[in-house]
Parts: sequence; C-alpha cells; structure tokens
Amino acid sequence: MTGLVRIVVVDDQAVIRGGLRLIVDNEPDLTVVGEAGDGDEAVRVVAAASPHVVLMDIRMPGCDGIEATRRILDSGGDGAPSVLVLTTFQDDDYVFGALRAGASGFLLKDATPDVLLAAIRTVAAGDALVDPAVTGRLLERWSELEGRSSPPGEVPAPIAQLTGREREILVGLARGRSNRELAAELFVSEATVKSHVSSLLLKLGVRSRVQAVILAYEHALVRPGDARAAR
Repeated sequence: MTGLVRIVVVDDQAVIRGGLRLIVDNEPDLTVVGEAGDGDEAVRVVAAASPHVVLMDIRMPGCDGIEATRRILDSGGDGAPSVLVLTTFQDDDYVFGALRAGASGFLLKDATPDVLLAAIRTVAAGDALVDPAVTGRLLERWSELEGRSSPPGEVPAPIAQLTGREREILVGLARGRSNRELAAELFVSEATVKSHVSSLLLKLGVRSRVQAVILAYEHALVRPGDARAAR
C-alpha cells in the first residue's frame, strides 16, 4: 500500500503500549493513530481512527483480544483493518480463537523491533501470513491436541469448489509458503498467486489466509508435520 500505514495499539499495560508506539512512530511510513487498554476501548478507537493495522494483545480485562478482533472485523466489512495478534506460546488457546475470529496473523511478544516492523508492513500489504513457519507449527500443534482434522478423503463442499491450482496454493499456504515462494514453485507471477488467494478465500467464505490454513488442517489437506517436512 502507499502512504502512511495507520496503526492502533491495544494492550492493557501502558508501558507496553508506549514502547510499541515509540518503535512504530520512529518509522517514516508508519504512524500510531490510537491506543486502547482493553477490548471495548479498542473497538471504539478503531471505529474512530480507521487504522490499517491493529496490534492486538489477547489477555485483557473485560472484553479480551479475541472478542475485540471479532467485533472489529465484523463491523468493518471490506474496509476492516488487519489484526496482528501479540502473544506468547503460553497463550495457544487464545491465539486459536483470535485466528478463527479473523486475525491476519500473530507475533511473539519477544520479537525484535525489526521483526515487529516487518510484520506490520506485511499484514498492511495483505501479502502473506506473519512468520508462516511459526504459524504452521502452532496450527499443527492445535490439530494434534484437539483432533480437529476430518478423515482423509472427506472433502467439504467449500474446498470442493476450489480449482486444482487453488488447492495447490492453499496447501502451500498451510505449509508456510510465502507468495514469492509459491510463485517460484508454481512458475507463475506473485500477482497470479495473489489473485488465486483472493479467489480461494471468497470460495471458502473466510476473511484471511490464516483462516484458510485452519480449514486446510481441519479437513486433512495438510497433516501435522507437513510444514516442518516441507521447509
């Protein structure tokens, strides 16, 4: 995208919000346009500030990050911001809820400033999952622990609508591939990959690539261990 990327920072700790603002506002192409200390405030601030990206903490008093993400995306329609969840690996259940609610990805709270800034720019561009390899490992763990996968050979109606190329790309996303990697593997342009991704999201009835990846694991298009083996 062109122009300043507008960001809302959501965390119940003022020190963390201040630190994130300092990192973001030091960049010429990024700006913080609002802060919130809980989910209810986040919904109000996002509605007023119209950001491109929301940095969303998960564990907050009252309305948590999962419910806030759901409300922000439900009310925003096509113009809704991308939500980047800030988490720890101890928050697995919360992360799964946020991803299913439509978050664009997640980032560990101990990420370096450079990684955080790259993640913000990535989700602002709508280009790829944040740290797809880590996302893949988290989803594999969820699949293993919860037993959510459908039996092999059982193809749900939304996935049956996908073309062969769209299914290839969905499997690639679930294996942690970026647009660039998929384009190279399939001998097509990145623009073509993006077009296929937009089409498969529409057919699957999901908002984000992360939700599409969850479906791929749920319906056994990808099995636990595939992402690690494919790297």
